[in-house]
Parts: sequence; structure tokens; C-alpha cells
Amino acid sequence: MAPKLFPREMNLRDCIALLLVAVGSLGGLAAQAGFSQGLPPVAHDLDARLAKWQPVKMPLDASRLTSREREMVEDLVEASQDLDDIYWRQSDPQGLALYKRLEGDTDPRAVKIRRMLMINGGRFDLIDDNTPFVGTELYSPDCGLYPSGLTRQEIEQYVLDHPTQKSAVYSPYTIIERKGQELVAIPYHEAYKPFLARAAGRLRQAASLSDDSAFARFLQMRAEALLTDNYFPSDLAWLDLKNPKFDVIFAPYETYLDNVLGVKTSYGAAVLIRNDAESRKLELYQRYVPEIQNALPVPVEDRPSLGGRLTPMEVMDSPFRAGDLRHGYQAVADNLPNDPRIHAEKGTKKIFFKNFMDARVNYVILPLARRLMEPKQAAQVSGEDYLTFTILHEISHGLGPAFARKNGRQVDIRAAIGPTYAGLEEAKADVVGMYGLKWLVDRGALPRSQLDGYYASYVAGLLRTVRYGVREAHGQAEMMEFNYLSEKGALKHDRASGRYVVDYARMPDSLATLARILLQVEATGDRAKAEAWFKHYDVMPSELVAALETAGDVPVDVDPIFSFHPQIQ
Repeated sequence: MAPKLFPREMNLRDCIALLLVAVGSLGGLAAQAGFSQGLPPVAHDLDARLAKWQPVKMPLDASRLTSREREMVEDLVEASQDLDDIYWRQSDPQGLALYKRLEGDTDPRAVKIRRMLMINGGRFDLIDDNTPFVGTELYSPDCGLYPSGLTRQEIEQYVLDHPTQKSAVYSPYTIIERKGQELVAIPYHEAYKPFLARAAGRLRQAASLSDDSAFARFLQMRAEALLTDNYFPSDLAWLDLKNPKFDVIFAPYETYLDNVLGVKTSYGAAVLIRNDAESRKLELYQRYVPEIQNALPVPVEDRPSLGGRLTPMEVMDSPFRAGDLRHGYQAVADNLPNDPRIHAEKGTKKIFFKNFMDARVNYVILPLARRLMEPKQAAQVSGEDYLTFTILHEISHGLGPAFARKNGRQVDIRAAIGPTYAGLEEAKADVVGMYGLKWLVDRGALPRSQLDGYYASYVAGLLRTVRYGVREAHGQAEMMEFNYLSEKGALKHDRASGRYVVDYARMPDSLATLARILLQVEATGDRAKAEAWFKHYDVMPSELVAALETAGDVPVDVDPIFSFHPQIQ
């Protein structure tokens, strides 16, 4: 006997309504079942690409927070998600559309594509020189920041013809659009107004919940900055925070997305909770920053005095990150702000993400060292020594010239160097960091017995980062360093074992020479030299390719899993 579809007491209108609901539900199920059928082509090795990213939980330890503090953290997370919504539109608007389209699709392939899109913030594999993993469209350097196909040469000619528009076109806080034959610069606070207004409101709500008046004041100022693109006053207030229990990175700071002019910033955010025990260990390095600056191998005019400047350092756990701190390369530290006016007036803040540092060391650095380095030297690699190198790396972002000298004028270094700046600055921080580390050892501030361990841990970091490829700023930087050190004999490949051996005796002079070269390029704003230098050293040697293939099962980086699951808008 056929089952009764409707209860006897339902009238005809009710039956029709229920039928319509049922038909709609069936249609939705059919659509969901075939939702991924119309997808563009997907890379055949998608599983292998995903396997390069180790999922690691980054939970919030709420047990040591009051209910008020937990509520504040949630507001900061939601505000950070607003910046993530903007980042997607800066990075790959079409990738964002695909990510949203696949939401709710339970097809295994769709689930994998969404995870890969989240990892990269778009359709292009950041550790495979931006090759597309879904679709056939090739990566374009304009991303969502410029009209498609607009070149640096066209922009340079345009501002020559329209000099009054140069500052707006080159502003770090504008996107460029075409209007007929004109280029129109639209301020970020206008282009992304709905997201920024919502983020500002959430920052103000978090400020009302903070028990730290200085932090609350900063949040209020940063909310205002989002709506004006004037970050200078709030950046100064940020540097004035004294050992805050809670902190945030919350601004468009980095230029990694801009491969046209190298000046457009992308939004990034991190919610931070202080790690007191580890933070106290940083006092040693804070004392020596001005002296390391004075010891750099460049003329005195290219190393302005840092005496009396703030060098706040914090070791933090980050239970949530967004924007350029969430997608792609997972930073274990940051040195901000990037504004040279802030450097000249107050300095920078160095932040070390302890939970991300531990994940990188445990899942990537140590396994890679054991696989690719001479065994005795691999045993010298440690998380503590890698952290020491990372501290000096971040300090060194604030060392060296504050401006480039061009035709008798001071000019912004990133504008002078152009798209190569991101890789150049990462390389400078690496190499000057190692130079400064040796300086500290020579003066007894750090133990000489650890020097070989510092060099071994630095090389293990190089072997990790070169796998990002030369299209990514850190990969470009460390591929150059690797090739230069190999050329100088400080790093050697043992053919018999297929492993790499560090010549500890040659490391100091090789790094000092490279530090001088990179600092000079920044000081002179020599774009041609920077581009030629990296082009010369951007090819991965065949023996390194083969060595890395033997370590293909070691993750390239971590894929953070947070306790919070905000929705992409």
C-alpha cells in the first residue's frame, strides 16, 4: 500500500504549498549533487599539492581569560574577518567567487578545492610560482589592485604625462581603475567602505571591553584610520603600548601582492595574546639594536642612529589570523609598521608568533634538516637557535637605510626598487640578521659555543623556504642567498650522500659581503642592480631540485586550524 503523502486534515492549498517545498528541496539537492560538475579544470595533482600543507590546530586557550576578555577577543576576530574579506578582493576576486560558489558542496573534489583556495587566498599556487590549480587562467601581477594587463611602464608614462596624479597613483592605499584613457586612483577607504565600516565598529566594541586604557585608545584610533587611510597616528600609539596582554596587527601593511609597482598594500590581521615567559627573554636583544645598526658595513649616512628609538618586542600566541597573515606563507614573526616615517621617529615593533614558530620547527624545519643536511650538522639545528635567527631577522627589517638616495634626494626605498623590493628586503633581513648575530657572539652577548648551531639552523631555514619558489618574496630571497653562499663555498653539496654541508669557517665573511651588497642596493635605490642580482641567482640548481624531491613528504608549511570559523562575505 502506498504511503499517505499528506495528512487527511490538510486542505488543497496546504497540499500545494507542501508540494512546492518538496519540489524546491529536491531541486536544491539535485543542484548540490551536481554543483561541482561545472567546475573549471582542476590540477591532476591536487592531493599532492594539499599534502604540502600540514593542518595544525591553533586553539584559543580561554581558560586564562575572563568572560569580558573572551568577548573582546571575539570582537577582534570578527573585525579581522572583515579585513580577510577585503584581502580576497585584493588577491583574486574570481577565486573568491569560486570559493563562495562551492560553499556547502559536499563533493570531495569541491571540498579539496575550497581548502586549497583558502590556503592560497586565490586560484594560484603560491609555492609553485603562482601556477593555477583550478582553471586555466594564468596568474596576472595586477591581482585586484590594477586593471587587467596594466604594466609598470604604462603607469610610469602616465604619471609623466599627468604629474599631479602621481602621488595618488603610487599611494599604498589606492586601487587603480581605467576610465577611458585615464587612470583613476580610488582610496581604499572608499573602495572597501562596507567592510571597513563594519571592522571599525567591531574595533570600537572591543575597545569598550578592554581593561587596558592604552590598548582601548589604540583600537579607537585604528578604527578611525580604517575610514581615512591615515595610519600614522595610530601606528605611533601602537608602538607606545607597554607589554600589552592583548594586541593586534590590523592594517594594510605588506606589499607582497603588488607585482606591478610594488607599493600597494594588502590587508592583514592577527589577534595576539601575550606569552610572558618568552617575552621576557627578548630584553637582551633590545639593548643592542642601536649598536648593531652602528656596526653595519655601510657608510654612516646609510645607517641613521637608532639611539633612543623604541624597539618593542613581543612573544605572542595568535588564536586567529586573517588577510595576508592567513593565506600562503605562514609568518612566524613580523616587524611593523613599514612606514619609514615611523622608523625615523619611533622605530618598529617586533612580534613573534610562538604557536606558529613551534609548528614550523616541529613539522617542517627539524624533519627537513634530518633529511637534507649532513647528520652531525642536522643534529645542531634546534628550535631555540632558529628562534634566535628569527629574532635577528625581524630586528634587521628596521636596520640599515631608512630612505634611498636618488639624485640628491631621499626617496622611499620600496618605490625606488619596485616589485623586487619585497624579495630584496627579506634577503636583507636574513643576511643582516646573521651578521648581527655574529656581532653579538663576538661581544659575548650570545654564547660562541652556539655559533655553529645558529648557522646550521639558518641553513635549515633556507632549505625550507626555497621550496616556495622565486615568485614568492621569501622564496626569491632565500634562493638568492642559497646560490650566493654556494658560489662562495660556504654551503656545499656532497654528491656521495646527496646532503648539504655548511662550511662554518666561510660563513661569516660570505654573509658580511652579501650584507654590504644588499644594504648598498637599498641605500642607492638601484632598481636595475636589484633586478639583475636576483635574476642571476633565481635558478634552483639541479642537485637541489633532486634533494628536495627526496624530502617531498615533508610539509612545506602549516595550514592553521582556528577555534573560530567566520564566514567569507
